[in-house]
Amino acid sequence: MSRRPRFLLYLAAAGPGLVAAAAGNDAGGVATYSSAGAQFGYRTLFLMLMIAVAYVVVQEMVARLSVHTGKGLAALIREEFPLRWTTFAVGAFAIANLGLVVTEFAGIATAFSLFGVSRYICVPVAAVAIWALVLFGTYRYAERIFLLMTLVFITYPIAAVLGHPDWSKVVSDALWPHFIASKAFVLLSVALIGTTITPYIQLYEAGAVVDKGIGPEEYKYERVDAVGGAILASLVSISIIIASAAVLGGTGALNSAAQAAKALEPVAGQAAEALFGLGLLGASALAAAVVPLSTSYAVAEAVGVERSVSSSFRQAPLFLGLFTAQIIIGASVVLVPGNLIHLIVNTQVLEGVITPITLAFILVLANRKSLLGAAANGKVARWVGGVAVIGVGATASLLVVITVLGWFGIG
Repeated sequence: MSRRPRFLLYLAAAGPGLVAAAAGNDAGGVATYSSAGAQFGYRTLFLMLMIAVAYVVVQEMVARLSVHTGKGLAALIREEFPLRWTTFAVGAFAIANLGLVVTEFAGIATAFSLFGVSRYICVPVAAVAIWALVLFGTYRYAERIFLLMTLVFITYPIAAVLGHPDWSKVVSDALWPHFIASKAFVLLSVALIGTTITPYIQLYEAGAVVDKGIGPEEYKYERVDAVGGAILASLVSISIIIASAAVLGGTGALNSAAQAAKALEPVAGQAAEALFGLGLLGASALAAAVVPLSTSYAVAEAVGVERSVSSSFRQAPLFLGLFTAQIIIGASVVLVPGNLIHLIVNTQVLEGVITPITLAFILVLANRKSLLGAAANGKVARWVGGVAVIGVGATASLLVVITVLGWFGIG
C-alpha cells in the first residue's frame, strides 16, 4: 500500500483518542497540575511519569477493545460480568462524571472571569450553546474549534523551558521518588491520577470509536491515534507542573486562575492571563460535551438502547435525555457562590478514587482471549496493566484510610 492511502486511512481513524486526550487537559487537569507545581515543586514528577505510562497503556487497551468488539466499555461490562457488577461500574462512572460536568462549567466560568465576564452570564449561555451543538448535529464542527483553542496549552513546554527551572532538580525528582508523608501530598497524588487516567476519557474513547465505525482492519491507525494522544497529553501535563513549579513553586495551593496563568508569563508576558483563559475555555467547553456524552454512552450501553449523537430525541430518549440533565445540573451547581479552583481540584480526587474501578474492568476485559482472541493482552501488557491497577488502587486506598482516621482524630 502506498504512503498516501495509508495516511488517508489514518485520517479516517484518527479522532477519538486525540479528542479524549485533549479533553483530559481540561479545567481539572490544568488546575491540578498547576497546583502540584505550586505546592510541591517538582516532587510529583516521578509519580506523573508512572501515571503517564499507565495512561498510554490504558488508552491503547480501550482502543483495542472497542475496535475488535465493536462495543463500548459499558456494553462489554454488561455482557461479560454479572448484573450487580455492571450496576456498580455504571453507577461509579455516573457519580464521578456528574462531578466532572460541574468541573467543566466551573472551568468555563473561571476562564471568562479572566475577561471580566460574570459566571451568571457565561455559564447559562455556554450550557445552552453546548447542548444545542450536540443535539442539532453541529458539534463536530465546534469540536474542531475547541481543539484548536486547546493548542494554547502546547505553549506550556515552551514556558517550562523559558521559566528557567532547576533542571538538575527536575531530572532528580522525575527519576527518583521524592514523596512527602502528608495528607496534602497523598490527596494531590490521587487528584493527579484521577485527572490523568480519568474514567470518562476511557468511556468516551470507546464510545466514539464505535460511533465512528472503526474496524479491526483500521486498528493500527486507531492505535497511533490513542497512543499518540495519550503521550501528547502527558507531555503537556508534565510541562504544566514544571512551568508552575518554576514560577510558583513553594507558594502553596492555587486559589485563582490568575495565579495559575502566571506560569505562562515567560511565554506571553502581560498576555498570559488572556492566553491561559483562551486555552482553559476551549478545553472546558470540549470536555463539557465529552463528559456528559461519556455517561450517556455508558448508561445507554448498559441498558442496551439507542446511543448516538446522530439520533433524535424520539430515537434515543435515554441517551439524549441523560445528556441534557447533566448539562442542566452541572451548570446550576456552578452558579452557587464558592471558590471555583478549590471545587475543580477536589473533584479530581473523586475521580482518583473511582479510577481503580475503571482500570480493573478494562484490564480484565483486555486479558480475555475468549473476547479478543489473538488481540488479547500479551504478557507485558498484563504485567504493566496489573501494576497500574495495584498502584492506583493502593494510592486511592491510602487516601481513604487517612481520611477515615481523620474522622476519629487519628493522624
